[in-house]
Amino acid sequence: MKHIFKPGDVKYYRKVVTTADLATFAAGQVHPVCATFALAREMEWASRLFVLEMLDEDEEGIGTQLSIKHLSPALAGEELQLEARVQSLAGHEILCALEVKVGDRLIATGVTGQKILKKSKIAGLLRNINHGGKEK
Repeated sequence: MKHIFKPGDVKYYRKVVTTADLATFAAGQVHPVCATFALAREMEWASRLFVLEMLDEDEEGIGTQLSIKHLSPALAGEELQLEARVQSLAGHEILCALEVKVGDRLIATGVTGQKILKKSKIAGLLRNINHGGKEK
């Protein structure tokens, strides 16, 4: 793992809201606005931009937490401006504070957490789950 970031470092990411991002479930569309779950995906991606630069070849990031406070709607066609700011780095975990805006309007705030682990460790954890908790 490369230790190249510090608290306060920032990454920016932009994403235009599409119809696929709208609040729609199996029963149909609830509202013609960006869904909270779509915001979650984009917020995780914005913080993953740090992780991608931190990874060694034999490592991968895995999510540890996500919290969102959805404050205002974003419509299809509007551009989300995401700002991920390193909140803390402890061991192999990075926590980021996020803000999502459309222009000057604050859409959401939140926190994401990701751990950087060896790919072999992740594979072992998944193998263990697939075998009912028993190593093979």
